Amino acid sequence: MDAMIEENGPPTHEQPEVSPSFQARRKLEGLLNKNMKIRMTDGRTLVGLFLCTDRDCNVILGSAQEFLKSTDMFSQGEPRVLGLAMIPGHHVVSIEVEADSLEDTPGFRPRR
Repeated sequence: MDAMIEENGPPTHEQPEVSPSFQARRKLEGLLNKNMKIRMTDGRTLVGLFLCTDRDCNVILGSAQEFLKSTDMFSQGEPRVLGLAMIPGHHVVSIEVEADSLEDTPGFRPRR
């Protein structure tokens, strides 16, 4: 054997490369228990605490309130208290996270 490979060399402290899916998961975990506003395809808006999601983008909100689409620009109407709500992913149009709840979350900068 002319060439020997040194297997027990000095330890290297290389950072393992982080996959995009791992980064996305960490970001999503940072949103847990944050206040969210979800707009749905039928015009309703749900506001509540983000509790979980799945691969189909279904979302579970806790302490949820439902706001109906108003026909009048000035009438907000009373919210309907739902409690725990599941929103099917195919009905989600947009998701907003309240800026106040992101201030203590690393990796998120609230818009000002």
